[in-house]
Amino acid sequence: MAQRALITGITGQDGSYLAELLLSKGYEVIGLIRRSSTLTIERISHIQDQITLVSGDLVDEVSMINVLRDFHPDEVYNLAAQSFVQTSWTQPVLTGEITALGVTRLLDAIRIVDPTIRFYQASSSEMFGRVRTVPQDENTAFYPRSPYGVAKVYGHWITVNYRESYGLHASSGILFNHESPRRGLEFVTRKITHGAARIKAGLDSSLHLGNLDAHRDWGYAADYVCAMWAMLQRDTPDDFVVASGQTHSVRELCEVAFHAAGLNYEDHVVVDPKFIRPAEVDLLVGDATKAHEQLGWKCEVDFYALVEMMVAADIDALAR
Repeated sequence: MAQRALITGITGQDGSYLAELLLSKGYEVIGLIRRSSTLTIERISHIQDQITLVSGDLVDEVSMINVLRDFHPDEVYNLAAQSFVQTSWTQPVLTGEITALGVTRLLDAIRIVDPTIRFYQASSSEMFGRVRTVPQDENTAFYPRSPYGVAKVYGHWITVNYRESYGLHASSGILFNHESPRRGLEFVTRKITHGAARIKAGLDSSLHLGNLDAHRDWGYAADYVCAMWAMLQRDTPDDFVVASGQTHSVRELCEVAFHAAGLNYEDHVVVDPKFIRPAEVDLLVGDATKAHEQLGWKCEVDFYALVEMMVAADIDALAR
């Protein structure tokens, strides 16, 4: 019997890479999608005929229970969230409803339907926020600096609570920033690579950004979903930091991206106060030693190769 996995957020960047990984391992993949008048499935269109899409919503626990009863998954990967930090400031309650309480509804549905289902929660480095120590590992205290970060802390701790209270095989991956050519245009990495490609093509002349001195730990999304899968193959559930261990500034990202497009970022990038966050996260860099040792996981694609890959994909897409 093939293993069966349910992925919430399958139409997102991580969901699409995870679906590909699971299909390559012989899984039957079920993707949960929200019912909407316009369905955006371009990230999974190339594998659409190999997966089963079902509608449901993290705001509606009954829909979760029904999907679990209908499909009996062995594993559930919760990647659905209101995942854009900037939006969490304008829609803080919605962010809490989906990114925090949605996790509880899904865990509760698993507890009710089949407590043997293995569960993965997508936690985030944004939970560290105003960092207490550098680098950050599984024991670093959380100090979130956005409604998104706060909601993710709730989702993280409710996963720990259900694991310890009900004996669920529930693990959290504390993933640091991970990008790819499938990253949404609202995220700074893709905004920069796409912006550089548009300027290269003569479609724009400038790119407006916020804080160029923020530092992040960036990796390749397709590498990071391998860690998610590895967590659910272990006998005992646990929490793991997944990160490259290297930190780079937004300014350096601009430099590499524009250079890859044959341009100088200083000629085009404009710092715009409207993109500065109310509370900034200054320096995130992860220590993934535990994931290396216990999951055998490592980062295959480095920062420079990642940025160059994204710029090349954006230039190619514009040319088409």
